[in-house]
Amino acid sequence: METKVNYAAVGLFVIVLIGALVAGILWIASGGAVQKHYDRYLAIEEESVAGLNLNAAVKYNGVDVGKVSEIRLDAADPTRVTLEFAIQRGTPIKTDTVAVLRTQGLTGIAYVELSGSTAAAPPLRPEPGQKYPVIRTKPSLSARLENVLTTALTKLDSMSNNVNTLLSAENMAALHATLANLAQVSQALADSKGKLNASIAGAAQTFDHTARATADLGPVIERIGRSADALEKLGNDGAAASRAAGKTVDTVGADVKRFTADTLPEVQRLLGEMTVLAASLRRLSEKIEGSPGGLLVGRRPVPPGPGEEPKK
Repeated sequence: METKVNYAAVGLFVIVLIGALVAGILWIASGGAVQKHYDRYLAIEEESVAGLNLNAAVKYNGVDVGKVSEIRLDAADPTRVTLEFAIQRGTPIKTDTVAVLRTQGLTGIAYVELSGSTAAAPPLRPEPGQKYPVIRTKPSLSARLENVLTTALTKLDSMSNNVNTLLSAENMAALHATLANLAQVSQALADSKGKLNASIAGAAQTFDHTARATADLGPVIERIGRSADALEKLGNDGAAASRAAGKTVDTVGADVKRFTADTLPEVQRLLGEMTVLAASLRRLSEKIEGSPGGLLVGRRPVPPGPGEEPKK
């Protein structure tokens, strides 16, 4: 007896089984029974992000807290790369948090490491005009090594050029000439060894004499110091006498001023009267010389001139 197969039931079972399988996969992919919520953050890298892929891990002090959701060039500056992170809500992303590119093990798989947060720092918020908060970045280890190596190679190249310049043919010839001159000087010093020894001995004797002369000069210097003190005292006494003389001159000057104000007008008047008296005496003397008898008989009448009648 043949068994009848219900193809409709089999097909329905297969469809339900496939649907359940797809739902289970989606459920597992969405986090299972506990749904996780993510916050979006940005980071601006100024170095190459080679090796960093989408969905690369974002770790906070080594703990997975999210993933890289987008990688794109900065439209305003192509030398910068904008990274967008999806980080689990509740992760302490603060204003002092720093993002650094790192590589994991020998495989070279790149990921983003977050670190540097302190308990006192406030949470990171988006700035006005920004859609998401921007996490600060710092150069990765490979970038720092590259900068150090580049600087070292530059300095090494500069040093090599300086050495080549130093070892040029002209400098080598000058060095050989200098060494030859030094050899000649050394030979001349060796030949003059006896004279140098005698000169050194003479210099030592001179120093000895100078020391003794200095010791002898001590009392002389002391006497000179005492003389200087005496001269200073004499100068001080002279200054005091000068000040006293100044006061005396001021007093005499005041007396002279008073004498001039009181006596000078009288003297001037007396001199005027004496001048008038002298003029009168001069005229009298001239009259006596012209007519000595006038003093006895008096003044004679003047005879009339031509055409004049005598006075009666």
